[in-house]
Amino acid sequence: MNEKTLVRKATTPSVRHLWDAYTKHGDPQAREQLILRYLPLVKATVLRMVSSLASHAEIDDLESAGLFGLIDAVEKYNPSMGKDFAAYASFRIRGAILDELRALDWVPRSVREKARHLEQTYQRLEQQLGRAPSDQELAEAMGLSLDKLHEVMGEVSGLLCLSLEELLTSEEEHLYLSPLSNASTPASALEVSNRQELRELLIRAIESLTDQERTVVGLYYYEELTLKEIGKVLEISESRVCQIHTKALLKLRSALERQGVQSPSG
Repeated sequence: MNEKTLVRKATTPSVRHLWDAYTKHGDPQAREQLILRYLPLVKATVLRMVSSLASHAEIDDLESAGLFGLIDAVEKYNPSMGKDFAAYASFRIRGAILDELRALDWVPRSVREKARHLEQTYQRLEQQLGRAPSDQELAEAMGLSLDKLHEVMGEVSGLLCLSLEELLTSEEEHLYLSPLSNASTPASALEVSNRQELRELLIRAIESLTDQERTVVGLYYYEELTLKEIGKVLEISESRVCQIHTKALLKLRSALERQGVQSPSG
């Protein structure tokens, strides 16, 4: 069950009454009930993000961070602004989990080195060939067997995945923080232009993917399915989904960096 299904179950008249009680009267019991009602969002978000992290991060730590993100969302949300709380809360939860991962320095140095080598080799081949290299070409350039390349892709998938997650979260930030905050200073024309440019670059980069890669990216980042759930939808193995996902991330990061967008390194 993904986040959107959980949210639909939570969208009831009683929830609206709770928001009224909390935002208009500061009712602490209403605040507690709202946190409990939307708690499944934390678990669903952690499950999805952990699905690409192998064993590098502790679920309990990430759930604790996600809970703080949810609490922060409840306390800052203003229903009168007309924004969907579940979408706003998911954004805050993801941001809190990403902050926790950065603080934990969760990626082993060996994995970072493999990811750097993989990206550099991919980008070099892409420039030489004038197209995306095949897995076989990438494996040969790295001096690896195809099976070993796929093993490396599985190891670095989480790092590449979360770097794009950070980029998407920062791109999404203006949709929620500006109208929901009490800040009196609106975004500058330059900030608005930069955000629009980033959105257009992301759209073009995603359009450059193969149909299968676009499907995996869409199901993971926008439909918020886990890699295992995506495998069931596409009727392929989870490991194959991981390979497709990693290849798509390499293409996206390369396309964005060619346009001067430096995605986070995780």
